Amino acid sequence: MPTYTMTHNKTGEEKDLFCSYDECVKFLEENPDWSRVMSAPALITHTGNVINKTSGDWKNLMDNIKKGSGKGNTIKS
Repeated sequence: MPTYTMTHNKTGEEKDLFCSYDECVKFLEENPDWSRVMSAPALITHTGNVINKTSGDWKNLMDNIKKGSGKGNTIKS
């Protein structure tokens, strides 16, 4: 579920609500002194190569598989 940041219109107090969108709308309808703070969503990006981010044990296993796979294999280690 997403987290919504709410601000109290009179005091400026902020709090985070961890709820569904429907629950967020219901909260705002029941609490007219609160409003939602609009912000950009946090994005997760992937950079780099998965093999470069793995442990040494995985790389050693791949090297052993490559050695045992015979001549002309296409396994990358």
